[in-house]
Amino acid sequence: MGKRKEFIGTVISDKMQKTRIVKIMRLAKHPKYGRIIKKHNKFKVHDEENTTKIGDIVRIRETRPLSKEKCFRILEVIKKSSKVSQVEIKE
Repeated sequence: MGKRKEFIGTVISDKMQKTRIVKIMRLAKHPKYGRIIKKHNKFKVHDEENTTKIGDIVRIRETRPLSKEKCFRILEVIKKSSKVSQVEIKE
């Protein structure tokens, strides 16, 4: 069996149950001009325990298809988000 793809990315959405959207950033060379540019991909990722939040940095791995668009699972949380939800006090 071949090696499965692994990526490190940032959780950008946690609005679905057991599913997160993870954004993967990479650097690529422009084919004509040679300049280094940033490219990104967004993947729907399975999160069984709903443990990750927006801003977390996670490692994901390719798996069998879990739904129409979901083919990745969260392996580990590398860094928890430092953002604390701000509660506005209404006076």
